[in-house]
Amino acid sequence: MGVRDALALAQASGRLEMLDTSPDLTRPYTLWSGLIGGMFLSMAYFGCDQSQVQRYLSGRTLTESRLSLLFNAFLKVPMQFLILLAGVLVFVFFHFHATPLLWDRAELARLEAAADPAALAPLRAEVEAAHESRRVAAEAFAAARREGADAAAAREAYLGTQRRLESAEAGVRRLAERVRGAPVNDVNHIFPSYVVSQLRGGLAGLVIAVIFAAAMSTLAGEFNSLATATMVDFYQRFVRRDGGGAHDLLVSRVFTALWGLFASAVALEAGRLGSAIEVVNRFGSYFYGSILGVFGLAVLTPRATARGAFYGLFAGMAAVFLVSQTTSVAFLWYNVVGAVTVFAVGLAITAVAPGPRPVGDTRS
Repeated sequence: MGVRDALALAQASGRLEMLDTSPDLTRPYTLWSGLIGGMFLSMAYFGCDQSQVQRYLSGRTLTESRLSLLFNAFLKVPMQFLILLAGVLVFVFFHFHATPLLWDRAELARLEAAADPAALAPLRAEVEAAHESRRVAAEAFAAARREGADAAAAREAYLGTQRRLESAEAGVRRLAERVRGAPVNDVNHIFPSYVVSQLRGGLAGLVIAVIFAAAMSTLAGEFNSLATATMVDFYQRFVRRDGGGAHDLLVSRVFTALWGLFASAVALEAGRLGSAIEVVNRFGSYFYGSILGVFGLAVLTPRATARGAFYGLFAGMAAVFLVSQTTSVAFLWYNVVGAVTVFAVGLAITAVAPGPRPVGDTRS
């Protein structure tokens, strides 16, 4: 099966829906949510997030920092395309290779040890039968396309086997959730399972090394940013101002360790919520819009006060929380809601109760 056949299978199953022009705000990935909500998210992440800003500050000149941001902007699109394409091809690959009942080995071991064999055996048989029927239907669909025959019937047969397999896999997950007593989502284990089980000749080790290197680089910046913000904005301001260099270094290391423990706890829970890329953007959308609104107040309206920015920030986060809890608006729009609310509330408070200094005043 060639790449064109593989992409045809992915397209038939809905994995290659590249452009959705629907104006529906409840759909998570549309042209408008990407252009508008994604723009606000990107401006906040690359312009206001300290983990990114500190990388710009590491440039020897302003030109170097600007170039790093430009290169990142231009390379992110093809890089993201290749990442998503790899996921699509792995999906097609496992049409023709055996798959486990659950991709998470720990969850699979728990299921096999604790589930009633009389309940698990029929599910296993149904998954295996559905997987085999999907393989046969996929090959028939690809053959019909290559031979120039009417592939509509073959496509419908393939989609029927895909739905059958998804139903069988859903039954396995329901049983696993009853055994575990909590939701089970192992989507983030698919690609690592492919790497470990299928790549040969040292490629598996190379890919794992790349994943760890990227994670370590990102975490180093995040933990340093969190520890620095905690140290400067809270500890040195409200707890101890004159601790000295050695004391501040020790406390910074303690904050780094505490943030590491917090991040580990969040990661263990977030890994069960769905795709890692989507979960990260979903979490960020709760806060990034509000942070962008504060920066917008400081840069675009120098007369805005710290009081307006402070209460506007809380208003923006409250607005995002209300929208997320009371509506079905997709998460990318949270960035717009937060930024606009902070900006509007900050300006209103500044107009009603102007403070002695603007947000951008260096004395603040």
